[in-house]
Amino acid sequence: MMKKASALLAVCVLLAGLWGCSPSQSSSSQSTSSSQSESSSQTESSSASQSQSSSEAAFPVTITDAAGREVTIEKEPETLVSGYYITSSMLMALGQTEKLVGIEAKADTRPIYSLAAPTLLELPSVGTAKEFDLEGCAALKPDLAILPVKLKDSAEDLEELGIPSIVVSPENLEQLADTLTILGQATGSSEQAEKILNFTKEKQEFLQTSFQDVEKPSVYLAGNSSFLNTAGAKMYQNTLIELGGGVNVAEELEDTYWSEISYEQLLAWNPSVIVIAPEASYTKEELMQDAQLSQLDAVKNGKVYQMPSSIEAWDSPVPSAILGSLWMASVLHEDVYTSEQFQQDATGFYSEFYGFTPTSAMLSGE
Repeated sequence: MMKKASALLAVCVLLAGLWGCSPSQSSSSQSTSSSQSESSSQTESSSASQSQSSSEAAFPVTITDAAGREVTIEKEPETLVSGYYITSSMLMALGQTEKLVGIEAKADTRPIYSLAAPTLLELPSVGTAKEFDLEGCAALKPDLAILPVKLKDSAEDLEELGIPSIVVSPENLEQLADTLTILGQATGSSEQAEKILNFTKEKQEFLQTSFQDVEKPSVYLAGNSSFLNTAGAKMYQNTLIELGGGVNVAEELEDTYWSEISYEQLLAWNPSVIVIAPEASYTKEELMQDAQLSQLDAVKNGKVYQMPSSIEAWDSPVPSAILGSLWMASVLHEDVYTSEQFQQDATGFYSEFYGFTPTSAMLSGE
């Protein structure tokens, strides 16, 4: 407790010269109290005037975040900090790029930034979930900070410094939708969030309908660090495979993170198709040339595919996550959903929500 108190005190001292930590908070509190008192007697038409438009969320708005915390945002934020690459991608898609004043570390390793919003690469870093820079984030004085749920304590520290903060946990499609909805409300971009969700819903329903009566091949998803790492039923990647019209051979695994398996287990599963995760540290050729895997049906039949990674990792719950299942469908069931259809859908998505047109090579992984 003493260590945490000392850290917060240090941040307050740092910020005192920047924004007058205690005095301005007191003044702001009195002003807000007076404003709320006056507005309590106003009519519904006065309340409606707080909205940026009839289709956007009204401010102030109270949001319940992934940690169950109720956070009230008094007015539409003009400056944002995102400490999580998934929320940074969401904010780009929501049209909030110009509001960002700080983002997570290692942004330069993710192609989506240079393709859709290269100016973000010039912003200060606020660290990672393991090493979050509380002082650096506070010094940016954002109107709203958005962090992964692992940084709940840091979010509460920022709240004590007068910086509204919400935490998110988009680990599956449902939580992804919830997070997009929350960010739309928090930033006044609910209409754009709804457009993204409608795209996802439409494509999800298409996939579910298309493969109801189609034979589904067995699929093994080879992980990023090793092709003997894979995803079980409790991971998002399982949904990606199922929506794409496949059956995950590792669905029996109960781990909530990548599971390490043996050669013997992979040979026993004998998948019809192997898909390599987009950010794999090895190549398709290395997997296929491994003598211990030579008897796998997928290897013998040349059914080993590398998931594209030239834009972003579609095997994670980012706004474009549904593209991962669409790509999977184009690989597993090209007679139902062709690679040309996938390219058209993916191009339309990035053109509408990220403002750039991907090349055919980017979408095919070539």
